[in-house]
Amino acid sequence: MVNRMEQPSYATLRLSAQIGQRWPNIEAARSLSAKTLTELQQALCNLESEDASVVVLGSLGRKEFTSGSDIDWNLLVDGIADPNHHALFLDAQQTIKVAAPKGVGREGTFEAFVSSHDLIHKIGGEDDTNRNLTRRLLLLLESTPIGGRIAYDRVIKNILKRYLLDDRSFWRGTTVHRHHIPHFLLNDLARFWRTMAVDFAYKLRARSGKGWAIRNIKLRMSRKLLYVAGLLGCFRCHLDWPEGDRDAMFKDESCRLDVVNWVRETIFSETPLDIVSDFLLRYKHLHGTASQLFTSYDRFLGILSDSELRQHLEELPEDTADGDIEYRKARELSHNFRDALLDLFFDQASGLAALTRLYGVF
Repeated sequence: MVNRMEQPSYATLRLSAQIGQRWPNIEAARSLSAKTLTELQQALCNLESEDASVVVLGSLGRKEFTSGSDIDWNLLVDGIADPNHHALFLDAQQTIKVAAPKGVGREGTFEAFVSSHDLIHKIGGEDDTNRNLTRRLLLLLESTPIGGRIAYDRVIKNILKRYLLDDRSFWRGTTVHRHHIPHFLLNDLARFWRTMAVDFAYKLRARSGKGWAIRNIKLRMSRKLLYVAGLLGCFRCHLDWPEGDRDAMFKDESCRLDVVNWVRETIFSETPLDIVSDFLLRYKHLHGTASQLFTSYDRFLGILSDSELRQHLEELPEDTADGDIEYRKARELSHNFRDALLDLFFDQASGLAALTRLYGVF
């Protein structure tokens, strides 16, 4: 139970306290995530490096780890090639396999060396592969470093510098509406969301339909949450600043690195759920929307933490899914989640509706 005399430790828990509703599966996943991260950090404490960081992604990176989760991770390298990186990688690989024996996906996105050069310099164009795009956006939206974080923090900041400092309209404000929206980042987030949706169809064919139902529900829930958090983060670049302060800050070229640091520390250092929660905490009229959104997501995490139910969905053939009661319940949760998101992003009083119409649709 939360001690009401103390400030709850993260935004989603503060939102829960504010509206008087508990989400036990979110709390349990957060607690198991903290425990697992602590164990990994202790096991990997000797793998310190200023030019490489072990980074976990996926459910553990989002702090939504359950008993059935795997651990997606990469060795992020931000420096010259060093033979010692191979030993660091093997040590990390062995340690993480003990913590989560379930293997990662076979597409090669995870459990790999990842170069900062590709993430930072290959944004857009033919060289920005789906894999590179996915690694870059997951690093922003659902990552946590294990052990040394010097390289990790440096790479995140440099990715944001590419997105923000190269975006002329972000600093000037749009011509008519004077909105300071990071279009470069926003467009890449939209591309990432569509890539996840297209990849779902690809994996369905490549894996002969195996695991269709559980991947379908994840696409509707946790994958969609990533896009939602990124989209809301872009809108918050405008909405979080009082109008007078915003115009003065963005027009002053000497303040641009301060803005980059603010975006990193205030928005993209949080989990996707906390990015959404932090925004909802400001608007009492959205408490009903918050309740529907987070109750749906809480029940989704309850499905993932129930080993029998999770296995049932992992093994459910596509051609029988529509008649399966458990899949139908899960799909209904995803509809409730979607409807709450529509209420949020088309809310007039918060200013989200205008931004959604202008930048989220076309």
